[in-house]
Amino acid sequence: MNPAAVLGFAGVALSLIVVPGPDWAYVLGVGARERVVFPAVGGLVVGYALLTGIVAAGIGQLVTALHGFLIGLTFLGAAYLLYLGIMTLRHPSAIDVSDATSDGSRHWRLVGKGIGVSALNPKGLLVFLAILPQFARPGGAWPMTAQLALLGGVFVALCFGFYMSLGFGARRFRMARPVAARIISRVSGMAMILVGLLLVAERVAQLAGANPV
Repeated sequence: MNPAAVLGFAGVALSLIVVPGPDWAYVLGVGARERVVFPAVGGLVVGYALLTGIVAAGIGQLVTALHGFLIGLTFLGAAYLLYLGIMTLRHPSAIDVSDATSDGSRHWRLVGKGIGVSALNPKGLLVFLAILPQFARPGGAWPMTAQLALLGGVFVALCFGFYMSLGFGARRFRMARPVAARIISRVSGMAMILVGLLLVAERVAQLAGANPV
């Protein structure tokens, strides 16, 4: 596969990853509240890996053609962000640092929430359904499936590296300044609620414009 296309996609992908959004809010919230970061970030990358498989299998074009399905995903993602934001605001305090026990069920809950955030993230759907296919070349030396899988893997790797750094930065800040960490947790909760409301408002405006009275 053309290295220039891979590097070009990596640049575009990284420019989108560093822009604050649902993933940011989730990772910052977990980093400020929890003693662990890897399960949350692991959930995010699993969600994006699932999207990679969907696009590589050719289902992405079918999903894009189903306008109603995309609308439903937007509202579902917005509702999920509202739920996570409200729960974060309700429980902003950090877990006791002295508690060194590992709660496996809590870790799996973080993984599940991370999968939901990334799999329903409209920005992620935009990358996989609209941007990623533009960097694949039909008739190239690699089959389309392999090209799409590689590009999706690049996005997943960039997400993992960036969000692990972000999460551990928030975790270290939490250890040094517990009160400020609770503030970050509340801000991340409000950010998720705001993003969810904006997604609903944007979609409603689009539907109103497409169907004028």
